[in-house]
Amino acid sequence: MVPRMITRFAPSPTGYLHLGHAYSARMGFDAARSVGGTFLLRIEDIDSSRCRPELTLAIEEDLRFLGLSWDGAARKQSEHLDDYAGALEQLDRLGVLYPCFCTRAEIAAEIAAAGSAPQGDSEMPPPYPRRCRRLDRDAAQQRIAAGHSYALRLDVDKTRRLLLARGLWPLTFQDQHHGTVLVEPELLGDVVLARKEVRVSYHLAVVVDDALQGIDLVTRGEDLLVSTHVHRQLQALLGLPVPQYSHHRLLTDPAGGRLAKRRGSESIRSLRDKGHSAEELWQSIGLRPLAVI
Repeated sequence: MVPRMITRFAPSPTGYLHLGHAYSARMGFDAARSVGGTFLLRIEDIDSSRCRPELTLAIEEDLRFLGLSWDGAARKQSEHLDDYAGALEQLDRLGVLYPCFCTRAEIAAEIAAAGSAPQGDSEMPPPYPRRCRRLDRDAAQQRIAAGHSYALRLDVDKTRRLLLARGLWPLTFQDQHHGTVLVEPELLGDVVLARKEVRVSYHLAVVVDDALQGIDLVTRGEDLLVSTHVHRQLQALLGLPVPQYSHHRLLTDPAGGRLAKRRGSESIRSLRDKGHSAEELWQSIGLRPLAVI
């Protein structure tokens, strides 16, 4: 019997797709289609200040140009905020959230003063120094009522104690490239799960979506492997199913840097405008064109 398989590609409409996105989409597409499974498109557009509707249309156009098709309509996170609010309320009832009033500048200054700033080309920020963990709860609520900006952070120490008491600790997840991975909460520390201005973060939204959509295999770049340590904690806290993972290699430019929007990597749209065919683009990243698979 052929096993069920549901995968997804989940880009954010903050810029045009590049070849790294194409590679990631193809990994999920091939995994599902090879066993007659389902390939979904999800648009991660929760940050209205950075996401643009016209880029959502561009994403779909580029995927079709490459020969990629998906099942059903794309799920747009901006249309499902109630799902995330419910999960956030559940976490709050568990007592694993706390409000943080630190600005990004204050956090950066404290990290720098502690000598723990990221070194070299590292793109992973050091964990939040937990200053607001020590705030009195009543004082924090007064600041919220007064209109101060804040973020809600996950207290990983309380999370560990709670899951240990439930007999669910330690946590692991299975990755096709890394085998059994032991969850290390300190890698990203007390991450932000929501802000006053943006009511859910990537970490919480993606966990909720994967569960609601029945995702069996999460295919994404190895730069997001560290995020899975957060996602596995959230799955355990919320009682959600745990998918398999495949954190694949990252494509790099001629200088060896990873392809990324913020690095100005050339977009698929630009390559199309220069006359490159879908077949040429697939071959340029070491994959056979879809037409001959």
